[in-house]
Amino acid sequence: MNDHDSVGDASGAESRVSSLTGEMARTLLANGVEVLTERIPGVRSVAVGVWVRQGSAHESAQLMGASHLLEHLVFKGTEERGPREIALALESLGGSLDAYTSREHTSFQARVLDEHLPVALEVLADLVQNPLLRDQALDLEREVVLEEIATVEDTPDDLVFELHGASFWGGHPYGNTILGTRETVAAMPGHVLRDLHGSRYTGENLVVAAAGHLRHDDLVARTETLFGAVPRGGTVQPLPEVPLLPVGEKSVERESAQTHLVFGSAVPGHSDPRRFPLILLSSALGGGMSSRLFQKIREELALAYSVFTFQSFYSLAGISGVYVGTRPAMADKAVEAVREELDRVAREGIPDEELEQTKDQVKGQIMLSLESTVARMYRLAGFALHREPLTTLDQLLAKVDAVTREDVARVAAQHFSPEGQLLLRLGPAVAPPAGA
Repeated sequence: MNDHDSVGDASGAESRVSSLTGEMARTLLANGVEVLTERIPGVRSVAVGVWVRQGSAHESAQLMGASHLLEHLVFKGTEERGPREIALALESLGGSLDAYTSREHTSFQARVLDEHLPVALEVLADLVQNPLLRDQALDLEREVVLEEIATVEDTPDDLVFELHGASFWGGHPYGNTILGTRETVAAMPGHVLRDLHGSRYTGENLVVAAAGHLRHDDLVARTETLFGAVPRGGTVQPLPEVPLLPVGEKSVERESAQTHLVFGSAVPGHSDPRRFPLILLSSALGGGMSSRLFQKIREELALAYSVFTFQSFYSLAGISGVYVGTRPAMADKAVEAVREELDRVAREGIPDEELEQTKDQVKGQIMLSLESTVARMYRLAGFALHREPLTTLDQLLAKVDAVTREDVARVAAQHFSPEGQLLLRLGPAVAPPAGA
């Protein structure tokens, strides 16, 4: 079947994209709620979620952590269900219910058998629209989030990313910690969360996405019934432009058995076509056991057990970097070795043979991940959250294949030179002598 688009539906603007792997469709309801589906005939389950365009980047410094705390609080009860009834609603059917907060959105998702999709969507609608948000429940959940913050503080390989992000983004809201701080969470007033829910959990900011054994028109009809009365509201305020980001090196003293190193470079945002050569370059550098950094840092030099690259692409900008955990005595050698490899790739790019191998690796990872209905649901939601057109798997793989050695060389030279990075070290202030 050839890819095609069609437009036109009583509910509002609609588009469909079909391929051999199934059919994706999206419909915009009259109140601004966007509905996206991917029908996968060969499964008997459905993953369905509701996304809200509200995350930590939309918070002031004084209210940092509000989006995440609100995400927790909705599970403390609605007009129809108490906390235990919420948990039982899908678990009793063999399904699951979860939620998370990111820098640019909040998400509530469920995975159920296809026959239980109506129940799952109704539970999600209840959570999103009808939470009680009582101060008494907030006082309890505040303690849970404070424990979550303490867990990160006790986990240095998580904490180092929090510290690096706060420094890397140079005061931009992307540097806000998603969990908030002990001080902001402890002082968070209930009326702030109720106001946040009333102003942001509205039609223009809601995305409903589902993938699995379903029909698009059925889900649209159910969504209209459950979400049709949600006021349109207004969209979140645009985020400020990302400033010129800091480079250099910072150290944070902490007694630990390892020194944790995070290198980070500023890269373009999610919709920029340079995302694809950046993904390939990151994979070649540290995307697995065969990658350059793994082979050099772990296998050849034995400087670390854990070394990998990471990337995050947000609406306005992104970050691409390297993590290494090593003994304090080896930290300087590890920094030197990573910088040598980054400098090499910035000057030379990667050869054709390595590029083709990396393309095969990335395409294989994409295809394997999309065997999951949950991964397909996330991908669908991403189209709406980043305001991008529906893209079939074949079209996505074609974009990977279209990347040239010259494309990779350009992004490597622009974004991977050690002089353009921020390195953060978390560990003991003074490394003991080698062999100690």
